[in-house]
Amino acid sequence: MQKSSPVRKAVIPVAGLGTRMLPATKAIPKEMLPIVDKPLIQYVVNECVAAGIKEIVLVTHSSKNSIENHFDTSFELEATLEKRVKRQLLDEVQNICPSDVTIMHVRQGQAKGLGHAVLCARPLVGNEPFAVVLPDVILDDAASDLRSENMAAMVRLFNETGVSQVMVEPVPMSEVSNYGVADVNGEQIAPGDSASMAKVVEKPAVDEAPSNLAIVGRYILPAEIWEILAKTPIGAGDEIQLTDAIDMLMEKQQVNAFHMTGKSHDCGSKLGYMQAFVEYGLRHPVLGKDFAAYLKTLQN
Repeated sequence: MQKSSPVRKAVIPVAGLGTRMLPATKAIPKEMLPIVDKPLIQYVVNECVAAGIKEIVLVTHSSKNSIENHFDTSFELEATLEKRVKRQLLDEVQNICPSDVTIMHVRQGQAKGLGHAVLCARPLVGNEPFAVVLPDVILDDAASDLRSENMAAMVRLFNETGVSQVMVEPVPMSEVSNYGVADVNGEQIAPGDSASMAKVVEKPAVDEAPSNLAIVGRYILPAEIWEILAKTPIGAGDEIQLTDAIDMLMEKQQVNAFHMTGKSHDCGSKLGYMQAFVEYGLRHPVLGKDFAAYLKTLQN
């Protein structure tokens, strides 16, 4: 396949209502829920930066102003921290987004599905390949090297081959009906490798699942996807589905399933969010030791 321009941009859809996390998300965007001392969206942006992404498009909603504010400069806060000689906190606040990375915003006026949300970013991404990163899922930064593995590896593979990449993770067969599942024609894919997909099956019955490789929420897609998304008919839930567009893309060119390294956390579910909070809390450089000691007291 002919190589295209390198992947420099990422689209992060953050316009969803976060109904799985209600009532916490009634007034707070789910992407701003904290994992210890950073909001979920920060971990996702950090992942993009580690993968070499230089421009990030957040597809937002009118209720998500706090996400935009998080990545904006807060002069009053910075002045207060400097006055109080809170140098470490000041450095953290000033380095929320590296100076060589641009974060842009576009509104999704109507909730028409993930495919439509991605399509809203077209004017800012332009005619070049890009990543799509779903903020419900964070990749555990202790279980893999985000600078060379997972999305960074997907970007590298696309840049070398021009083949689209869709991240997958094995799940128990008993749980496949909760996910979109990749059909890889029975091929065994080692972590860090990718193989051609035949199709994506949405939430299959256990006895009909083509594999146990669940879509994780990381995609590297070519510019050709724009025209396909624009023509994608309304699908499940009366919404424009990204997976439908990817199925249409596979009719025209190869799309690979990329087997992720390490593990992911589904922070769009209450249990997944709690598990991620505990694991990151135990690893926190300042709080981890005391937090671990506290958890041990609960076992008695």
